[in-house]
Amino acid sequence: MAKKMLSVGELSRRSGLPVSTLHFYERKGLVASERTSANHRVYRREILRRVTVIKIAQSAGIPLAEIAEALAQLPRDTSPETQDWERIARNWRDDLTRRIELLTALRDKMAMCIGCGCLSVQRCPLVNANDHLAKDGPGARLL
Repeated sequence: MAKKMLSVGELSRRSGLPVSTLHFYERKGLVASERTSANHRVYRREILRRVTVIKIAQSAGIPLAEIAEALAQLPRDTSPETQDWERIARNWRDDLTRRIELLTALRDKMAMCIGCGCLSVQRCPLVNANDHLAKDGPGARLL
């Protein structure tokens, strides 16, 4: 095996992901393997960084489809350069900032709601935020 290649087991060990997850990522087109003459999967060493980015992005709540879209912009046959990774980070920055703001607001409203204890469907800004149909009474209004 060439020095720049990792077996699926080695990639699993170094990334901390199960082999089944790496195979899943490959089926989804997020990573690519090559085959040895013995038909074993091997990965270029650069794939380890790609897998790490996938793990971090997923832990931040970025959907796999968006991760795939971002990774599709990276070169396939060469190692991505710093500018490539910076471009992905810039694209995700606004979305992550928006998510942080939404989660912070949810956290703050949840603390208010737990402290209030009412859980009023008519008044609660957490349970019934922006409900413009409440004035028409209970029940489904749009069916």
